Amino acid sequence: MRAYSFVYLASQSPRRSQLLDQLGVAHQPLLPGPQEDAEALEVGLPAEGAEAYVQRVTGLKLQAALKRLRSRGLPMAPVLCADTTVVLGQRILGKPGSDEEALAMLRALSGRTHRVLTAVAVGLGRRRYAALSVSRVRFEPIAMDALMNYVDSGEPRGKAGAYGIQGRAAAWISRIEGSYSGIMGLPLHETAALLRACRVAF
Repeated sequence: MRAYSFVYLASQSPRRSQLLDQLGVAHQPLLPGPQEDAEALEVGLPAEGAEAYVQRVTGLKLQAALKRLRSRGLPMAPVLCADTTVVLGQRILGKPGSDEEALAMLRALSGRTHRVLTAVAVGLGRRRYAALSVSRVRFEPIAMDALMNYVDSGEPRGKAGAYGIQGRAAAWISRIEGSYSGIMGLPLHETAALLRACRVAF
């Protein structure tokens, strides 16, 4: 199998791009076109568990990205996709649809431990490689005015569980178990292994 000098990143997340930079992986964006409904891929199924959900969504994202690659006639290279979800008990906390929903999520997380699941998938031709990172995050009890100020900052928007560990919410996190980069959105240990399987040079 030939070696590849770059990968396509099928994600709009600047954090995932930064994490690939940290690994020294050259990458190019492969983003959905205006005719694609990327958000529709994240709709959950009835009685679907969190692990099954995040891996299924990542697989759908990869399938769509590979189709995008072919339709655009781009040079062959591995395609990387990922999806992150926050799980409190059995409840999946996705991206908040409003500031009110963000505040409700953060109130639920306050003083409790939750899981952060990030699924990663890489596609190259007909081959598929996948991994799942599971971490645990403990939030200290957070005062309501601090939660409201955080929501007003706009930082929770577009983030699973309404927070980003690399932002202001880090001040509330008393303990993590697992992968810090996985909580950010791209577990570097697992990602590096998948990229090595595709013979990506970095």
